[in-house]
Amino acid sequence: HVQLVESGGGSVEAGGSLTLSCEISGYTMIRYCMGWFRQAPGKEREGVGVIEGDGSTSYTDSVKGRFTISKDDAKRTLSLQMDNLKPEDTGTYYCAPGRACGGSLWYVDFDYGGQGTQVTVS
Repeated sequence: HVQLVESGGGSVEAGGSLTLSCEISGYTMIRYCMGWFRQAPGKEREGVGVIEGDGSTSYTDSVKGRFTISKDDAKRTLSLQMDNLKPEDTGTYYCAPGRACGGSLWYVDFDYGGQGTQVTVS
């Protein structure tokens, strides 16, 4: 079965940086498209971005220029580098398969995701 284990969250001040990691097992489509989504308290889940098999990335507007998704297919890991963090980035972050990648209609499959990792920006 699919197992996604997120780590790397923490508490930082605005303007700081964090790098999140996701270990992936039991999912054979990692080479095609994977992504991150987040959920802030009292808010809807939101797709953060996706990375395609060739390394191309897409992001939601609020994180463009600040967040970077990368992956290591051999190690089966996904990363999210977050720079210039803002209080509105606070939430629990999850990795999950990406869908409809390669265009503007990409989204992250909210039905997946592990236990998530908490990011708090003050």
